[in-house]
This record gives sequence, structure tokens and C-alpha cells, in this order.
Amino acid sequence: MLCTAGAQLYAQTSVAIKDGEKWYGGAVNEAHLMPFKDGYSLDMYGDTRGNQAVPLLVSTKGRFIWSEEPFKFTFEKNKLVISNAKSALTIDSAGKNLREAFSNASKRFFPSKNKLPDTLLFSKPQYNTWIELVYNQNQKDILSYARAIIDNGFPPGVIMIDDNWADYYGRFDFRSDRFANAAAMVDTLHSLGFKVMLWVSPFVSPDTEVFRELLAKKLLLFDNGGDATKPWAKAEKPAIISWWNGYSSVLDFTNPEAMQWFHGRLDHMVKTYHLDGFKFDAGDADFYPTNGLSFKKATPNEHSRLWGELGLYYPLNEYRAMWKMGGEPLVQRLRDKKHNWEDLQKLIPHLTTAGLLGYQFTCPDMIGGGEYGSFIGKDKLDEQLVVRSAQCSALMPMMQFSVAPWRVLSKQNLAAVKKAVDIRAKYTPYIMQLVKTAATTGEPIARSMEYEFPNQGFTNVQGQFMLGSKYLVAPMIANGSTKTVYLPKGTWRSDLGKIHKGPAKIETEVAADRLPVFELIKN
Repeated sequence: MLCTAGAQLYAQTSVAIKDGEKWYGGAVNEAHLMPFKDGYSLDMYGDTRGNQAVPLLVSTKGRFIWSEEPFKFTFEKNKLVISNAKSALTIDSAGKNLREAFSNASKRFFPSKNKLPDTLLFSKPQYNTWIELVYNQNQKDILSYARAIIDNGFPPGVIMIDDNWADYYGRFDFRSDRFANAAAMVDTLHSLGFKVMLWVSPFVSPDTEVFRELLAKKLLLFDNGGDATKPWAKAEKPAIISWWNGYSSVLDFTNPEAMQWFHGRLDHMVKTYHLDGFKFDAGDADFYPTNGLSFKKATPNEHSRLWGELGLYYPLNEYRAMWKMGGEPLVQRLRDKKHNWEDLQKLIPHLTTAGLLGYQFTCPDMIGGGEYGSFIGKDKLDEQLVVRSAQCSALMPMMQFSVAPWRVLSKQNLAAVKKAVDIRAKYTPYIMQLVKTAATTGEPIARSMEYEFPNQGFTNVQGQFMLGSKYLVAPMIANGSTKTVYLPKGTWRSDLGKIHKGPAKIETEVAADRLPVFELIKN
């Protein structure tokens, strides 16, 4: 059923929920609450929950709901109520299960482009300087971190230089007080076997030279002063955005000249400092106010999507916030997780739900957690949590380190983390095969149990996932050593060599250095 845009623009639509039907979609950062329960509600207009979001809902009965613009959805008893829709809704019932709902939606609305991000992001671990250096990014410590990676027996891969490398936001040169020769630093990192990414955001610090230049050219988002009818041509006052680093103006990427300016500055960084790509942070729909006045009229969500277009110029890219853009060769990282078991348990549902929304080139958060605030005041990290986090990430599409395992772990626990990296190396050829398939078909790399084994009772199973169709991965994500694993129909061989006949619910002991993997050897 395709609703007409005119009649449907702000109308309310009620969809009867079928017996046993479960729904997923919307915002990745809400995935631990999926399948949705009665009473859940989210208005996606200007709210992507600090991560990726897509105007898509998919059901275990093969149905999907799509709109090109954000909408509000609410579960009320046996109804799914769609309201505040900003454009036409498509309600499709052609599929029979979750896999078919996703496949039908992706082929129609966000088909894969047969392009890949830089494959080094998948084939080797990634290393981010955030947790070790936070805002003290500097040449000496970055090089020390990189050398320590190799000295401690970890393979070089992509290294990401995080926030506060410039004098202020909007200036695209390394600050001279911390980087004596940034180009030489990058050259050294290359010689050590790394490719180098750099953190960037769409913000511009006010009262700076760059700010004044962009204001004069009208390349910033403006404030309409409370007058919704005010034309862009008469805009004078830039919007000042409150974000985690203070107050800044933000570029208006509905203006092609702003897009050209930012792309030019990134190319300048590549040419001058020999960089390989960028970590595109911020860009959340939440940071584009509803009273913003832009070159072309756009929702906060569309501003976020335009931020995503910049990454298409650089195969080495990463995003944390995104609107739509499924099927594109963009890397999507889960939102920063805290250093606790509760957030570790969110990794699997969040990552597999990202796949259901068209984001296959996904990265779990930094191993041990990337939310710096949860590290403050801790004299000692939870070593078991860091180990289990590494194991959980090991067979996901990517794995990313930030806190240095050799600094915070005992010799025994460090060995367990290195073993997780070795396990990944063993499965890397299969992961790369899935990555290439995802680029052509859009099929998820990491899959929920319900996606791969529909209607076998797996809708609420969040502690395990399928790597492709061949391997069931069941990492230990609780503070303990016994894991309950739910095996679907078929014959399975565990990583310990034991044969299991499914369907079965098994309890397995998980040693400190073990990542339970079950291979499907016969359907």
C-alpha cells in the first residue's frame, strides 16, 4: 500500500499488528529494546538517539514501513501507530519473515552500490587514540602508542587520531604546539604499517578567522530568530549550537559551496599531511535546531544525511551519527559505550539491528568502552570486561581498540585479548567474503538469530549472532563463566570440537580466553 503524499503528510496511520508479529527498526541505539514492546514510542524528527537511524520498520511477518522523511511511531496494544509523517508512507506486506522484509525494503529504497570502504578496516584491528590521550592529542604520544601496538604483538592496521589536533574547530591544520612535524609523523606511521585517519566534525568555533570567513560567505547554518517565514537571503545571525565541546556554529551542507569548502579542506589535509581518511564525528540530527535557516529548506535529519555524503569521497571513513545512507560504502560505528557489563550486552543487538537498517559496514564501539566519562575515577579497569569486550568484537565486521590492553591488563588477560585477535585472523577470509557480498547484495554480515532462522523462537535472543550463514558466535558478555547458547535446527560443531544436534539450549563453560563459535555443518 502506497499512501499518497498529500493525504498522508501529517495524517495518522494505524497498522494492526498480526498475531505473533514482532517489529524492529528506527534507531540503532534503541536496539536493546527490540523487538518493540507495548508503549514504546519514538519521533525520529531531529532525534536519531546519538547514532544511526533510518525511517524504516521491519517485522517478523515480512512487512516493512518506509518513508523518505522522519516519522513518529508508537506501539499501542495490538496497533502500530504512525504519526507526524513528513512524506508519504510505504507499507509493504510482500514478505514472509524478517529477512524478506529487509531484502524487499533494501532493494527498493537503499540498494547496495557495489562499493566497499577501505578493506583494511575489516582485515586488521583498528586503533583509536581517544581513551589513551583524550584531548591531549600530540605527535610524541601518538607515535608511542603506535609503536607500543607493534611492540606488544598486535598487527598494525588503521590508526585514528582523535579530537583536539587543531587550534580550533574549523581550522584544518595541525596545532604547532603539539605537532612539530605532522606530515613526518604520518609518514612514520605509514612506515610502521598503519593507515591514518583523522577526527573531524562539521562545527566551527565562533569568533575565529575561519568563522568570520564562512559567515561572510553565508556557508553556516543561520538562526531564523523565531520567524519561520524569514527567507535565507535575509539571514544575518548564525545558529550557535550547544554540543559536548561547548558552543559552535555549524556548516550548512545544503549549500553546495559549503560542501565544496569542507571537501577542499579535507583534501588539503590529505595533500599536506599525507592522511588516508577521516573519522566523521558529530553530524547528529539533534544538533541541527528546528529554528535553523539553511540555504535549502531541510529537516534536521536531512542535514545529518548530507554530512554522510562527504564520506563518499574517502574510502577510509567512519561515522557515528547518520540518517539513511544505507547501502553506501560508509563505515558506521556504534555509539560510545560505557565501561560496564550492561553496555557490553548492547553490542550484539545494536550491531545486528544496524544491519537490518542497511548499515553492513559496521564497527562495534571501542573495546572496553569508548565513553570516556565512565573511565574517570577508576584506578583499575575491569580486566575481565576488557577481555570479553575484545572477544565480542572479534568476529564482528570490525574490531577497534582504544584503551591500550598492554597498559591495563595482566599478562594472562593480555594473552586472552591477543588470542581474540588471532581468532579474528583465522576467520578473516570468511569475513572478507561476507563484506564483498554485502557490497553487492546488501545482505548483513552480522545477523540476528531471527533474521537467519526465522520463526524458530529467536526474537528475544540478544546474546549471540550469526556471522554470515555459517557461524554462530556466542561471546561471554556477562560477568561469569557459564553461557547459555540457543542452537537452531541442524548439526553444529563447537570451537571445542563437540557435535551438537539442534534445536537445543545448551550450557557451556567459557574459559577466560575462549570465544564460543558453533559452525553449522548440516542443515
